[in-house]
Amino acid sequence: MSENAFLNYIGGEWKASASGEVLESYNPAKKNEVVGSVQKSARGDLDEAVAHAKNAQKAWRKLAGAERGNYLYQAAAMLEENLDDIAKTMTKEMGKSLPEAKGETTRGIQILKYYAGEGMRSDGDVIPSTDASALMFSKRVPIGVVGVITPWNFPVAIPIWKMAPALIYGNTVVLKPATEGVVTAAKVIECFEKAGFPAGVVNFVSGSGSVIGQGLAEHTDVSAVTFTGSNNVGKNIGKIVAARGGKYQLEMGGKNPIIITEDADIEAAVDATLSGGLKSTGQKCTCSSRVIVQSSIYDQFKERLIEKAKEITVGDGMDASTWMGPCASEGQFNTVKHYIAKGKEEGATLVLGGNQLTDGKLKDGYYIEPTIFDDVTTDMTIAQEEIFGPVLALMKVDTVEEAIELANDVDFGLSASIFSKNIDHILSFIDDIEAGLVRINSETAGVELQAPFGGMKASSSYSREQGQAAKEFFTTMKTVFLKG
Repeated sequence: MSENAFLNYIGGEWKASASGEVLESYNPAKKNEVVGSVQKSARGDLDEAVAHAKNAQKAWRKLAGAERGNYLYQAAAMLEENLDDIAKTMTKEMGKSLPEAKGETTRGIQILKYYAGEGMRSDGDVIPSTDASALMFSKRVPIGVVGVITPWNFPVAIPIWKMAPALIYGNTVVLKPATEGVVTAAKVIECFEKAGFPAGVVNFVSGSGSVIGQGLAEHTDVSAVTFTGSNNVGKNIGKIVAARGGKYQLEMGGKNPIIITEDADIEAAVDATLSGGLKSTGQKCTCSSRVIVQSSIYDQFKERLIEKAKEITVGDGMDASTWMGPCASEGQFNTVKHYIAKGKEEGATLVLGGNQLTDGKLKDGYYIEPTIFDDVTTDMTIAQEEIFGPVLALMKVDTVEEAIELANDVDFGLSASIFSKNIDHILSFIDDIEAGLVRINSETAGVELQAPFGGMKASSSYSREQGQAAKEFFTTMKTVFLKG
């Protein structure tokens, strides 16, 4: 293969697609620059990958957990060896700043090491039997072939936090990443290849969601599908997998609130709002989107937020001074512009940004200014729908009770944060907020790899990823009754 031109990885070999077509991935900071290419795969390519995964799983599941863990340790070593190259590719391919890209790749290394250790942990319990002469115990076993469908905004961390637990618990995988992050994902798969995984245990098939993603959902030899992405696609995948009796896991959108109470540390709250809402250009499912502030400090908070947002540096991400990069694609750029126009149309007050950046080096990319709306009400589109861009919606309330009620007034329930020094307000928030990730005096974005991650309401299928919770999805339970 030439540099950054990737084939599919099927059954331990890099193979061209039967379609003979390729997909090119472009740099959103320089929209005519090709970062790399992958295969535009056909359904037959997917069928081949699933067949290899199914065959390889028979031997893979028989290995001791510690032995499977050794392969994950090797993959972590390969990822670490190639960290700089993978991070630079990520920055060029989807616009994340280089420090963030390096941080994400480092997290991928840590996830692999964490789950490698899972191979030595308990996989069941001894259960008392009513028969004193018998032994009864539970035993977790793999579910088979797992289809992994991942988004472009975390092209290293999300594939790894799905694949690593699937593999350590004895499953084999077929990965289908989003096109906007596919070259980065392919470089991750190269690390798995170099780690020496047995042929067919890890497979990579690139292509359109309507062919490869849909195919994974429909395939009767794929026991489970784990998906992160948009709500509409996720719901469709869930329906298809459920209809054929498969297992599915969906992590979808968010409309995450950050509440600022009148006794909050305003400087810390402003920093967290900007970091959680605008870092990665707002392209995180856990990003802060709605900023709900008590009226007594509203003007003070708003003034400081605007002041510090004006200091944000925007660029291609390769320069260490860049704080915010471009939207990841033309489609996402147009989506953000649509929501900004909708906010103005529905009566929100644009107090900062809202325009495309076209000066100097920025003229060739999908750049939008950091954007802040004031006078936002809960019935407005920008208060209800996920934007996935650098847009903050300021909302004023009189009481903390009103703030929590407003925070819950959306279809989503992924993450939420409160800044307060009042323990009663904090405890009320913890109990009453409808979100799977609850953060206190911290930004809404981010979760530690050893902790369960997932949402409520339309944000999730109510399953949890990462940490020990991943075992629930990637295994099933056997109860064994043993009598001599």
